[in-house]
Amino acid sequence: MASTPVDVLWEYDPFIRVYKDNRRLRIRPDVFVRPTCVSSKDVIITPKTNVYIENVQVYNQESVLSARLYLPKGANPHSKLPLLIYFHGGGFCIESAFCPTYHNYLNLLVEKANVIAVSVNYRRASEYPLPIAYEDSWAAVQWVFSQQPKEFSPPQEEWLKDYANFNQVFMAGDSAGANIAHNMGIRAADPKFNGKFSGIVVVHPYFLGVQPIESEGDMEDLGKLWFAIQTTKSEHDDPSLDDPYLNPLKDPNFSQLACKRVLVCVAEKDALVHRGKLYYENLKNSKWAQEGGVVEIMESKGEGHVFHTSRLTGGKSDELMKMVVAFINAKEPAKD
Repeated sequence: MASTPVDVLWEYDPFIRVYKDNRRLRIRPDVFVRPTCVSSKDVIITPKTNVYIENVQVYNQESVLSARLYLPKGANPHSKLPLLIYFHGGGFCIESAFCPTYHNYLNLLVEKANVIAVSVNYRRASEYPLPIAYEDSWAAVQWVFSQQPKEFSPPQEEWLKDYANFNQVFMAGDSAGANIAHNMGIRAADPKFNGKFSGIVVVHPYFLGVQPIESEGDMEDLGKLWFAIQTTKSEHDDPSLDDPYLNPLKDPNFSQLACKRVLVCVAEKDALVHRGKLYYENLKNSKWAQEGGVVEIMESKGEGHVFHTSRLTGGKSDELMKMVVAFINAKEPAKD
């Protein structure tokens, strides 16, 4: 039987709709964009065995963890390139690594920065509520590093094996993807990664907290979104806006980022701008910074949330792209 407006308890367009019977529905439909040239291809990641299948129609495979890989034209195996792991935005429930928004943005970013990129297609709510997106993203990070060239091992993904510099790896994301990038930076503080992460870029990060902060406007819908994308079974704890995943300042491991450089990008008219600035200020004054970590911030005046993904070029979008490219391409001391 078709639903009527009275069946709807709450919705946050274009993200998710919650019905009175506790059903959850993603509002915006997917639009799948196929790889447009030899510089991009899709892989399915199988975390348990660290293998992949190429040229599979992954848009019909939502139950698996997948990714789109990007290789800049003219890449030379004798000159390894920086490697970027990217997490898309969309409130954990819309958009994908294969949608026009992120396919077009990653094409441009890869061209401008001259990097190899792995755009992670983590599984999304409502079918796959949090924390599945975090677990998928962590599995993807581990899969990326499993592709390093080594003797007596199964064949690795060719683009990563031949062209990627695994000692110059970055993570980045916007909105929910920026949230994921930060949390993956915390998880990656593991000796087995041996300081291989060069930096993290968080763009308009989706961070919240129970206690409102100065100048912060009405965040009720963003808070409801967090509750709507959670596991709802009764045996799980009730979600909180002070969950360390959402409020990094409540994370006891906040100062244990796996890199020494962070770029925080905020937009003046974004409802989340104050949370992004608060994250920057606390990171700048943290133990991580005292031990040599460097954090930068860029504010795009007059712009709103993730403006750069819908308006790829011109004005403030060009400025933001230049900042991200410069951050990735900055010279840094050689690692041991």
